[in-house]
Amino acid sequence: MVFERAKGLVRKVTLELVYEVVDERTKEIIQKIEELERKREEDFKYLNQKIDNQTGQLRGEINQLRQEVKEETGQLRQEMGQLRQEMAQLRGEIKRLDEKIDNQTAQLRGEMGQLRQEITQINHRIDTVIQMLSEVLRK
Repeated sequence: MVFERAKGLVRKVTLELVYEVVDERTKEIIQKIEELERKREEDFKYLNQKIDNQTGQLRGEINQLRQEVKEETGQLRQEMGQLRQEMAQLRGEIKRLDEKIDNQTAQLRGEMGQLRQEITQINHRIDTVIQMLSEVLRK
């Protein structure tokens, strides 16, 4: 009986020691879990802040690029307007040159017609002179 009682006491003390060790170990594990959760929350806060900062920077860069594109577009539109004006001027000059060429061509055709008439008249005179010379030489 004493042996059984001692056995029971040993069991009880052993169980209490096991419970204490389990309690201590459980507390350590819970502390580590809480520490990991705090670290995770800090990491998430850090990452969220970093994401917010980078997002802000990207938005700034995007706005800057939009402004640059807007300015470049405005400049290109101005240049296109100038090119359109220059093209209109060139078309006007080409039209004037075409008209001038047409006028000079018509004038040259008229002069060529006159020269043909004069050549024809000269040929008739030469024929007349040749006939007269022939008649003079026959006599």
